Amino acid sequence: MNRLQAMEVFVCVVDTGSFTRTATQLGLPKATVSTLVRQLEARLGVRLLNRTTRRVSVTVDGTAYYERCVRILAEIEDSEHAIAGTGAGLHGRLRVDVGATFGRRFLVPSLPEFFARYPDIRLELGCGDRPVDIVEEGVDCVVRGGSPLDSSLIAQPVGAVELLYCASPRYLAARGAPRHPRDLIEHDVVRYFSTRFGATDTWNFNRGGERLELKLDGRFAVNDSEAYLEAGLAGLGVIEMTTFMAGAPLSEGRLVRILPDWHPDPVPIHVMYPPSRRLSAKVKVFVAWVASLIDREVGSRESGGAHPVAGVHAA
Repeated sequence: MNRLQAMEVFVCVVDTGSFTRTATQLGLPKATVSTLVRQLEARLGVRLLNRTTRRVSVTVDGTAYYERCVRILAEIEDSEHAIAGTGAGLHGRLRVDVGATFGRRFLVPSLPEFFARYPDIRLELGCGDRPVDIVEEGVDCVVRGGSPLDSSLIAQPVGAVELLYCASPRYLAARGAPRHPRDLIEHDVVRYFSTRFGATDTWNFNRGGERLELKLDGRFAVNDSEAYLEAGLAGLGVIEMTTFMAGAPLSEGRLVRILPDWHPDPVPIHVMYPPSRRLSAKVKVFVAWVASLIDREVGSRESGGAHPVAGVHAA
């Protein structure tokens, strides 16, 4: 019996609650998964799992052993990473789920840099805004923008993205440019709504130590970041958008920044994972890389550069 493989299999069974899902995630026959767990139990002389026809649950002894296995496996991976030094020794599958716009507009275009650093990591990137069951779906971590909603997960901040207010030239020609945030009460604004946050009908404005919160109504609301941007481009109203989403339209003159002295609250970006799971070396380098991209974008923005970060609403 390969003890390390058996420990990895056991941890995965506990995480997923299923021999079948474990076999699928690890690419092993289901019979092999069952055999390895039985051999592990025989070696330890204790029952690690309770098995019924409907579910698998961990015993008290199994819980204690699981926690030790998680630490041991993480230490092994960390040690391999430390020996490799550059990260070239990191290998294997890494499954990450990110917001749709954050993935499409920011991470994917920058991935050549990541693979140049870590050529042996096989990254599976899910891009969407649906809730993800990290354990059941075998996802290593989830990256989302905004305040974390799932209190059962550890949320590690990796940076924040900033927004600006803008509108199309056609809209401004017809309605005029607002000179103060309160002027927007008389304007159309495009509202964003989602199952995670609801409707964003309250906008905030910051200038120095001054802060305003205004409830702004609009006749059009949308739940997709790309459609939200298109609504602004079509002249349906004022939008608030990150520099990543608005960068090209602003430089091309299809959007115009308004209220440049005022700024919305930045949107925090978090990496989330279960508290029982220590971050593996692969996840750590991915998280560090994402944080470095955000830091680089913020530095570029502050120095007047044009490199952007993802749209807020689907981050």
